[in-house]
Amino acid sequence: MSIVEARDEEDLRQARQLLAEYFASLADSLAALGLDLAATRRQEVASLPGEYAPPGGRLLLARHDGAPAGCVTLRRLDAGTCELRRLYVRPACRGAGLGRQLTLAALAAASAMAYRRVRLNTLPSMTSARALYAELGFREIPPYRAVLVPGVLHFELDLAYPPAATPGA
Repeated sequence: MSIVEARDEEDLRQARQLLAEYFASLADSLAALGLDLAATRRQEVASLPGEYAPPGGRLLLARHDGAPAGCVTLRRLDAGTCELRRLYVRPACRGAGLGRQLTLAALAAASAMAYRRVRLNTLPSMTSARALYAELGFREIPPYRAVLVPGVLHFELDLAYPPAATPGA
């Protein structure tokens, strides 16, 4: 496994593929809520790196044996805060701690960019992700942005007080 920052057209091609899979995996859940975000999601994928470009953002790719296995993004919210988004691991690559590795890489990137806080939101159904965020020290907070999806949960991690090293990290 390796985690790299997306830098060239091949990296962006792989990121587009991963994010398209991620959005497809959410389509049924969103449709059940009466939400159709397909056009917005297609635009986000087509415009990569978009808001995830440096200097304020990052697009990280995980590869297993050279093949794309997962991704995560960061985008600037304000001078001291960024948002972790689009954490996705392909189903065939799950269970090996790749989500944790991607999240830790994103937190390291956020710290290197001098962000003081990292925020994120997630669906209640994403129990594994929520457990990971809790293990890493994220705490639930009130919504920090408009809520498009009913029930979405918001979290924040203060990078000035990182959690102690966790087993397997």
